[in-house]
Amino acid sequence: MSLSNERPLTGNGLLALLNARVFDGHGAALHDDWTVLVQGQHIAAAGSGVIVPSHARTVDCGGRVLLPGLIDAHVHVYAQDVNLIRNETRPVTLLAQRANVMLERTLLRGFTTVRDCGGADFGLALAIEQGWLRAPRLFWCGPMLSQTGGHGDLRHPHDRENGGCGTDWSCMGGCGIIAQTVDGEVAITKAIREQMRRGASFVKFAASGGVTSVAGSVNALQFSDREVRTIVEEVERHERYCTAHCHPDSGIRRAIELGVHCIEHASMISPATARLAADRGTFIVPTIAVATVIERFGAELGYPPESLKKLVPVKTAMREGLRTLRDAGVAVGFGTDLLGPLETHQRLEFAERAAVFTPVDILRQATSINARILRQEGRLGCVAPGAFADLVLVDGNPLDDIAVLADAKIAPALILKDGAIIHTALEIHMPAARQ
Repeated sequence: MSLSNERPLTGNGLLALLNARVFDGHGAALHDDWTVLVQGQHIAAAGSGVIVPSHARTVDCGGRVLLPGLIDAHVHVYAQDVNLIRNETRPVTLLAQRANVMLERTLLRGFTTVRDCGGADFGLALAIEQGWLRAPRLFWCGPMLSQTGGHGDLRHPHDRENGGCGTDWSCMGGCGIIAQTVDGEVAITKAIREQMRRGASFVKFAASGGVTSVAGSVNALQFSDREVRTIVEEVERHERYCTAHCHPDSGIRRAIELGVHCIEHASMISPATARLAADRGTFIVPTIAVATVIERFGAELGYPPESLKKLVPVKTAMREGLRTLRDAGVAVGFGTDLLGPLETHQRLEFAERAAVFTPVDILRQATSINARILRQEGRLGCVAPGAFADLVLVDGNPLDDIAVLADAKIAPALILKDGAIIHTALEIHMPAARQ
């Protein structure tokens, strides 16, 4: 999708969306012939009997399907390069400029909210809030927490301890952009408090090895039980939550038993652990499309050879992991985890999940379930009075065929964020033009 030169139309005043078929974020069927009345940043009314004031602007949706704004619960907006070791050497000002472009493209795909799982910071969030960027609303955690030698320790195994910088590791990846290394309960507590001071809405940590990091096994468990409990207890004192990067079943089970609120990836989850997650109410956010596109394009983009080897068993387990989560009734979120130029494949996640989940399952994952993960239930991921007016209008019915959202060539007919019209292919009728 090419970038648009349109600027948002103000969300002030009243806007009525007429003749829409509405997926409300929850139900399995569309609400036919609804009117959604937007006032300022919020939905004022939604239903078949809504009275439209004479001074409202109107848009005839023509029977198209209106959805809550989509939510991607796993992005990395500062990951300009698929090789995160190289990414750490980029000036943060360069990464911020790239993030600006990536976020606008994301918004124009209909994702009105994203959760950054390592990298984004207060400055970027403030720029979005103040209207300097045309971007989705952003939930961020700062750098992911990693133990030394863990998944977020982005040094190559052959690097010296100080990274060759002449002082110590903390001037490079130790307090880097995507992740920071911390060891011990005292250091972890201080790091979390610092992130909370800056305004982070959650904390992410690496509970196991990973694919992108070149050192260590994917199956290795990371952080001690006491360190994980420290993370959980500290975020709860701040009325926040934590999420854990984790692939192996043993690590997933341990994280759930230690009270971790959400798990990213969970690629190798077993039926017994999935049932435990369902029983405990632990959210899980699989990321499937990233494996497909890294396998296809990773080598030419400089993805580390060590990481490509580690990808093979993880990708094999991912699809079966989806079935396991489905069968256990786990609350599954929607995330993509696409690094650098791979973000253009964001919509592929819909198609990848369609082999296991029904279209309505996938739509709930990308709307109301993700809103629950973000602790924004009733405010995001739904079409209901009082919710933010983040709305996407599409041609075709994604409840019948999720390809309506999976096809990158099909642009939404209308996108609203905070009640402001970000993009429209439809005519907006001003009050004076109404009969």
